[in-house]
Amino acid sequence: MSKVAIVSDSSAYIPREYVEKYNLSIVPLTVNWKGKTYYDGIDIQATEFYEQMAVSKELATTSQVTVGQFLEIFKKLLDEGKDVLYLGLSKGLSATTDSAVQAKAELGDPANLIVMDTRLVSMALTLMVLEVARAAEKGATLEECYQLAQDVYPRIGVYFTVNDLEYLHRGGRINTAKRLLGSALNLKPILMIRDGKIELVESVRSQKKALVRMVDLIEKDIDGRKPVRIGPFHALDFDAMVAMEEMAIERLHPIEVIRSEVSPVIGSHVGPGTVSMAYMVGE
Repeated sequence: MSKVAIVSDSSAYIPREYVEKYNLSIVPLTVNWKGKTYYDGIDIQATEFYEQMAVSKELATTSQVTVGQFLEIFKKLLDEGKDVLYLGLSKGLSATTDSAVQAKAELGDPANLIVMDTRLVSMALTLMVLEVARAAEKGATLEECYQLAQDVYPRIGVYFTVNDLEYLHRGGRINTAKRLLGSALNLKPILMIRDGKIELVESVRSQKKALVRMVDLIEKDIDGRKPVRIGPFHALDFDAMVAMEEMAIERLHPIEVIRSEVSPVIGSHVGPGTVSMAYMVGE
């Protein structure tokens, strides 16, 4: 069994089989909606959330993981004799990593607990977590795992398109000018995560063109490097995700494909109809 325990959060929405295989610890963020509070991926699952969201005018809000939640999981793992590496969602999108830093300080700043701002989210974060978890399983030390996470970051990217930029705008994740650009003439925006924040790349005329263009962009970024891993994911648009996945498999020849959904806590800010693909190159 690995000496290094990998902790992440529900924003990654890592498929259950991988969580169990690598004994990952996942700390849930919360979704506040219609007067109720839900633990992301525990009290409410992605599909049911998006089905309800698609017919509701009420927008959900989200809350970061608390210091207390981190204290509980960190202390448990440290008491078990584990070294701990937390790989969490970008500080540019949530204060969750700040909570982890505060929890570490309250525990006396132990040297065998490292908190990293990955500058990633969703399947892009999943790809990093799994790469590090595999190394830990093979006996990598805490410092080696931390260094690997840093080395992997430049080899990971993610593009996504949303059905409506209003969700990102109301959540403060994208400014008004970019929202209007995406809304003009019913254009479909293509967005990416750059340095931990959401950036508008360009806009195209239809979702079909957006799917093709995202694969174009990924192929350009990869620039012939091997091996390739991809992580397609969606919010209530499985068919579009599969269409993009099939294009990517034909053109990129990935050695691994990991499907998932957009977690409810992230979906609160991007909305139903979001389709995305993360990728990682090299070993």
